[in-house]
This record gives sequence, structure tokens and C-alpha cells, in this order.
Amino acid sequence: MNLQIALYEDENSRLLSPLSLTRPVYDLRCGMFLLREKIQHQLPAHDLHFLCRPYLAETFRESITSTNEKSRVNQISGDNYLLLNGRFIPASGELEKITAVGNSGLKWSIGNTVVAARISGSMLDGMLNAHDGVLPSSALADLPDAPGPLTGELITYPWHLVNANAKQIEADFNLRGQGGKIFGKVYPNATLLNEENIYIAPGAVIKPGAVLDAESGPIYVDKKAVVMPNATLEGPVFIGEGSTIKIGAKIYEGTSIGEVCKVGGEVEESIIHSFSNKQHEGFLGHAYLGQWVNIGADSNNSDLKNNYGNVKVFADGEWIDSGSQFVGLTMGDHAKCAINTMFNTGTIVGIMCNVFGAGFPPKYLPSFSWGGAEDIVPYQIDKALAVARRVMARRNKQLTPAMEAMLRHIAGAND
Repeated sequence: MNLQIALYEDENSRLLSPLSLTRPVYDLRCGMFLLREKIQHQLPAHDLHFLCRPYLAETFRESITSTNEKSRVNQISGDNYLLLNGRFIPASGELEKITAVGNSGLKWSIGNTVVAARISGSMLDGMLNAHDGVLPSSALADLPDAPGPLTGELITYPWHLVNANAKQIEADFNLRGQGGKIFGKVYPNATLLNEENIYIAPGAVIKPGAVLDAESGPIYVDKKAVVMPNATLEGPVFIGEGSTIKIGAKIYEGTSIGEVCKVGGEVEESIIHSFSNKQHEGFLGHAYLGQWVNIGADSNNSDLKNNYGNVKVFADGEWIDSGSQFVGLTMGDHAKCAINTMFNTGTIVGIMCNVFGAGFPPKYLPSFSWGGAEDIVPYQIDKALAVARRVMARRNKQLTPAMEAMLRHIAGAND
């Protein structure tokens, strides 16, 4: 029987909120690719199936381009499955080992978390029905352990994506194998350091005075991206298709900027998912911005406490020790902040928030919040949706009925 590959979400997907509120966890970015794209690159001969929370299924279908892929969202169509936890980034070559295992009814774990399993389609269907589209590790706990460990990164919190980003850019760059290929237009007086560690795609433009420094890590500039004059990129860095790096920007190591973003000022060790803007001066460090985020001019986030201690972050209803000295801003989709906004270390801003006012806003702002340090009130869903429509129209995108239904579902759960 043909082996089917299925990405799934487990009970701890909620810990990646607010990023995971609006997308399955395997649709998050780390390195050059979304997590699901990493699996596709490791298993190019296999079709992927996508299992997710039901309220996300329709918007996720809209986000993928292949008709065949769309038909494989929350559908069980075979009886021989390799399940892969959507939060797991397997090391290179690891998935080839487990696809070669002939027998079903085995699991691979990291600690108490199941990251892969071989099971039948009928068993999988029953588990998903019992757990409303989420597959907890407890549902797979009785499967025998497979011989040999499975190595890779298990992502639990948003800052884990940020902390893994630099190494993932390097791994993805090496996987592409395109270093030293310069297809786009590089103007005279632009400087490329360690050119064999740089890729510039067709249609990309590097303007005069720009510096691409790949001596400490690779730099990948995707199609139709523009690096404007006097901007500096220090690898490892990924610039996605159609994005613009503004004049004089300073993009430091460990930064991934997805598709159709405009980014300026100083950015370090951060992920900007796609379709988001941080155009102006100000510091963004050890941060993850979702889609359709806008950062006002001269806004800054702190990513290091004055006492150099571990940063505490609000997650799943409680304050936890991140275990990390560097944690910046996490901002959900369609969130925005006004000019001169200051974010403290480890601040979490939910989806569709509008943050403004003097002083530091709270370190945790629930989704659909309006205000800042002085006062926070609910952001009315109809007004938030109206803004989202206007913002998306500027990029020739629409807020579809499925997106609106998804956002209204989250707003209802947030009440």
C-alpha cells in the first residue's frame, strides 16, 4: 500500500498563540521555508496531507495553490500513514529513515511528545473524530516505540522559531544549493562579500551602496525583491519574493523576511512572516511578526532585560520562564502599533490589536485589544475587519468570506 504523509497539530499547538490562532502550526516560518515546505523538500516523492483544527481548514485551503493539495486538507484517503507533528523540524535525512520502515503501528518521540507515527487510516480517522481535528500525544501513547531516535527541532513556543532561525536559514540555503548564483540586477557600487554564499534570484534588484555581507552566513534574495541604496544585510538572512529593504536598513544575522514585506531600520534575529511592514527607523530584535502587521515609525522592542536574566513570557494563561536571555516581540496577524511605540522584553500582542499611546503597553495584549499603557478596551470585530479589508486591498488581496468566518470564530472564543 502507498505510504501517505500527513502533517497534524497536537494539543500544544495553542502554545504558539497568537501565531497559531490564524494558521496551522506547520504553516509557520523558520529559516527560508514554512515548516510544511521543509517536509515537502525532504520527501519530494510523496504527497502531503494536512490535518488541522476545523475552523482553520477553509482558510488554509485558500492559502495553498495546488488543487490536489486543497483536496488533502482534513481528508483521510488511504490506509497507510506516516504522521508528522507539525511542530517538528526533522534534521536532514531523518524522514528517509522512517519512510523506509515497513511496518505500521510505531511511534517516535522527543521526551513525552510524539513527533512521528506509522498508523492505519482507519485508526487515524477515529482519533481525529475523537479529538476534533487535534491529535494529542496521549492518543498515540500506546504505540510501541520505534527503534532508534529521531533528531530535529521541536518547536513549542514562538521564541523557539526565532532561536532556531539562523541555523535553519543555513540548512535551507544548503538544501537549495544555489550559492554563488547571481541572476538579478546588481548595480555598480553594490558590494557582495563572500559571493559564493549569496543567491540573488531573477528579477531581484540590489541598488548602489547596498552591502550584502555573507562572510558569517548565507544570504538569499528571492525573486522581485529589492534591496535599496545603502542597506546592509549580514547573513544568515533570507529576503522573500517581492519584499523591499528600505534605504539605509540594517538587517542583521538570523533574520527571515517573507513575501511582500517592506522593512527598514534595524532588524536582528527576527522573523517577519509575509505581507507585513516595518518600514521606518526603530529596532526589532528576536521577534516574530505575523501577516498584515504594521509597525509605526520609530517603534522599538526590547529583547534583553537590564539584569541580563531569562525573559518571562505570558503563554497559555500563565507567566513562564522562557529559558532564554533574548526574547523580543511576538505579534499576531493584522496587529498594528502607532509611531514611537515601546515594547518591553517578551511582549505578546494578539491578532487584530491596535496599540498606541505613551509608555510601555502591557507585556500581554489579548487579541482584539485597542489601546496601550493607559487603557485597553476591546477592538470591535466589525471595525477590525473593515481595516483588514482596506489593508489587504492595498496589496491586491481580499479578505475572503472564509477569512472573515475564521476571524469571527477567534473573536467569539476570545469573548
